Formats: sequence, structure tokens, C-alpha cells
Amino acid sequence: MSVARSFAHVCDALESRTTLNRLEARGTVRLALKEAGLDPSSVTARQMGVVVERILPGQLQSRGVGDPDSICRDLAISLASLPSDEASETPESVFGRLGESSR
Repeated sequence: MSVARSFAHVCDALESRTTLNRLEARGTVRLALKEAGLDPSSVTARQMGVVVERILPGQLQSRGVGDPDSICRDLAISLASLPSDEASETPESVFGRLGESSR
């Protein structure tokens, strides 16, 4: 299963900045995304930023990770510098742009 760049970025950062191993980090982020109603394969950096700010701190705290607010603040900043996930564009947004260009 392919995952979005923003998902992989957050998981890798959690693995390096916390005591969570790869499986724990990915599972934690997947649970946060599920709570938000988002999918790891199509989540955009912007959507992931909202999840990191609003949901992930609680998930990390429940797993005993120290200073989850600071970690999530740094993650949100790093997500802002990621290029957009072009593959996650919806058909509606593509057709919307096409309709605008023909006017």
C-alpha cells in the first residue's frame, strides 16, 4: 500500500524524535488519521498539519511520549515546507481548474 509523502514524513520524524519504533510510530499516526477520517495514502501535507496540531498530541501523550506539544509543533512547521502531494488531488479540483482556464 502506497502512503502519502506527508504520512511518511511524520512517521519518520516520530521514530527519530521519540522512543516509538517504526511500527508504533506508523500505528499512532494511522490512528490519528482514522480519528480525523483521513487515509494515509491520500492525506495532504495541509491535512496532516491539522491532524498533527489537533489530534496527534493526545495520541502521543497516551503512549507516554514526553513533551508531545513541542514535538507536534515542530512537525507542523516541517510539514509546511513539504511540497504538495499532487497525487492526492481530487477529480473535482482538476476539473474545476480546467473549467476556469477555458473561460
